Amino acid sequence: MGRAPLSPRQIEPEAERLIHATGADFRVGGDSAYYVPSHDFILVPPQAAFLNQINYYRTCFHELGHWTGHAARLARDLTTKFGTKDDAREELVAEMASAFLCAEMGIVPTVRHADYLANWLDVLREDKRAVFRAASLASKAADFVLTFRTPQEMGQCTV
Repeated sequence: MGRAPLSPRQIEPEAERLIHATGADFRVGGDSAYYVPSHDFILVPPQAAFLNQINYYRTCFHELGHWTGHAARLARDLTTKFGTKDDAREELVAEMASAFLCAEMGIVPTVRHADYLANWLDVLREDKRAVFRAASLASKAADFVLTFRTPQEMGQCTV
């Protein structure tokens, strides 16, 4: 899965097409990104708010990871409270889904949310299999998002 890193000029139009193709309700505003499961929309800051344009797409892919958990899609429990271990598990799924999507699109993945790391570590210390469960759910989330690509786009990836 994945391809060699591409230049941002090559990646950005392809990432835009994938994001648009999902049909996810993306709204622009504010200074933080999040998914609102009760209203099924994603809010992201304006692209200009990102120091590096590629970080905008990494963020969109992270939020799409959450979006896949909606009851109408992959039906994960999205009712977790911020800062709880269950929230950390969902954040790990979304971040791993973003990493998988980035790899597929030729974007070098990074962990952007250092504040989540402590919660992730707590979860991983308590449950040695948590990372495997999260990776499985993240793979399903990334695969779900990638189903929106056209056959031509799928043929461009190196497997």
